[in-house]
Amino acid sequence: AITPWNFPSAMITRKAGPALAAGCTMVLKPASQTPFSALALAELAQRAGIPAGVFNVVTGSAGDIGGELTSNPLVRKLSFTGSTEIGRQLMEQCAKDIKKVSLELGGNAPFIVFDDADLDKAVEGALASKFRNAGQTCVCANRLYVQDGVYDRFAEKLNQAVN
Repeated sequence: AITPWNFPSAMITRKAGPALAAGCTMVLKPASQTPFSALALAELAQRAGIPAGVFNVVTGSAGDIGGELTSNPLVRKLSFTGSTEIGRQLMEQCAKDIKKVSLELGGNAPFIVFDDADLDKAVEGALASKFRNAGQTCVCANRLYVQDGVYDRFAEKLNQAVN
């Protein structure tokens, strides 16, 4: 599994939990900006009794490690959360051996406001979604779709809230 820098512990446990529960071993390549979260989780796994070699953390060059994970026949599946560009490269590399791949790529989460929406709540929700963690999460709204019937009122309220 290859995980991103944002919410490192959450991303790691989302990938490790199912793999370990299914009885699989795993190799984790954390983001270079957040290796200590992964190393701490590996320490906790060891303390919890997970045998050595079951939950493995590898830090270093993303290109080298990604290349090994995609080409090594002992790796049967790759899970990646990150950019579309890197996800495409990893998928191409995995295709050579028809390796299973799970990709969660660069969020494009829409925020939709319908004509019957409570506009104050919609503005509150849009602000929370767009500006969460300074807008740096994959679930942050990247696009706002507002029905014509409330567009002007919503835009005015949103503008007031932002300014």
